[in-house]
Order: sequence, then C-alpha cells, then structure tokens
Amino acid sequence: ERVAVAASPAEVVRAADITVCMLSTPEAAHAVYKAEGGLLEGVSAGKMLLDCATLTVEDMVELSGLVKDRGGHFCEAPVSGSKGPAHAGQLIFLAAGDKAVFDAAEGLLGAMGKASFMLSPSVGRGTALKLVINSMMGQMLATLAEGKAQAEGLDVPAEVLDEVLSLGAMANPMFALKGPPMSRGEYSTAFPLKHALKDVDFCRALAKQHGLPSPMADVAAELFRSQLEAHGDDDFSAVMEAFRRK
Repeated sequence: ERVAVAASPAEVVRAADITVCMLSTPEAAHAVYKAEGGLLEGVSAGKMLLDCATLTVEDMVELSGLVKDRGGHFCEAPVSGSKGPAHAGQLIFLAAGDKAVFDAAEGLLGAMGKASFMLSPSVGRGTALKLVINSMMGQMLATLAEGKAQAEGLDVPAEVLDEVLSLGAMANPMFALKGPPMSRGEYSTAFPLKHALKDVDFCRALAKQHGLPSPMADVAAELFRSQLEAHGDDDFSAVMEAFRRK
C-alpha cells in the first residue's frame, strides 16, 4: 500500500530524488534509459541516479555521461550477491562516481546490503571490481564441478568430499551452498548461468583491453558456454553438467 506504480521510467525519476536502477544486460539498460518515456527523459538538474547493474565499463561511462548531460548526478554501485543475499539485505555495493549520490543513498544501501565501498570518483571502477569478482566466482565454481565429477568417478562419496572441503583451507560459503545440490543435479536458480557467462566474458574483454592474461577465465567461459543452450536459465552451478559422463 506504500508503493506507487509509475507509468514509465521517466515518471519514476521525476517523482524521486534518487532513482535506483538494476537491469540484467547492457541491452536492457540502454533500452530503459533511452526509450520514449525512459529514465533519461525524467532526468533534470539535481536528480540522482544510482545504477546497480553489472554492465561493461564502457556502458557505465556512457550512461553516466548521458545523465550528467541533462544536469543529473550519477553513481554506479554494482552488487556482489545474488537472490539469497538480496532477500536478506546482505548485498555488497561497489560504488564509483558522484559521492554526493553515494552519501544521499546511504540509508537505501544500508537497507539492502551489509557493506558499501566508495572506490573512486571515476565511473567504471566499481564495474571493473564487480567483473573481477564474478569472473573469480565462475572459475571457482567450475573448479568445484570438475573436482566433484572426478570424485564421483572415483567412487568417493559426495558428502565426504563436501565435509572435507568444509573443514580445510578451501572452505567457503559458495562451496557449502552449491556443493550438495550440484552432486544431486539440482540447479535451482539464484544466479542464472547465462548471466554468469556474460560477466566472465565482460571481464575477459576488459582484461584483454588492458593487456592482462585471463587463461583461467577463458577455460571457465567455455565450460559455461557449453551448457548455455541446455541450462542458460538454470543456476550457474549447472556448469557441473559439463563434466558429467554422457
């Protein structure tokens, strides 16, 4: 009863001091910003936009420039965390851009997340860190899938592998959360495989632009890509299927 539904993104921006935007792909973001009745139409002097999507650095820089051209203020704040942390208010925000927006959004960020980092006045730094983190996450999950498949093929009980991992130096929340259902072939979606692949590919491209190697990410990307048709909308833990004997 406290939520007002607007007729367009532009109306949302006109009605709010700060607008939070989080869309799944660059194509979706550009459409919502630039379409008739889109976000940009609502931007005027002093309006603040906080964009929490995971896009490319170039996308964020372009969208920031378009908002600033209309007198608005822009801050990127892509999030680390998927469905579970979002429901629990445990997201991590990786911000860069106009600090005035970051400061004004402190209460919003605190309600949605457990930590917020203001990295730089330069838009793109938050996105770069988010892409590195998601690429590392994809590589870790692909490694877990390979190890699970090897253990399975060698008649090592999955629950024993999971327990040993939980007690040693490789213990981490993602392995604990994803490991048991991966062994059962259950991939209930928290973070779609197609979006995980998108982020790994974006990180690979960014690394290439800066002359940085990405051999581990290259392998992970191809493993995710091999499951895109069958499991693109499933959780990215479905990369496990790349290792199962056919």
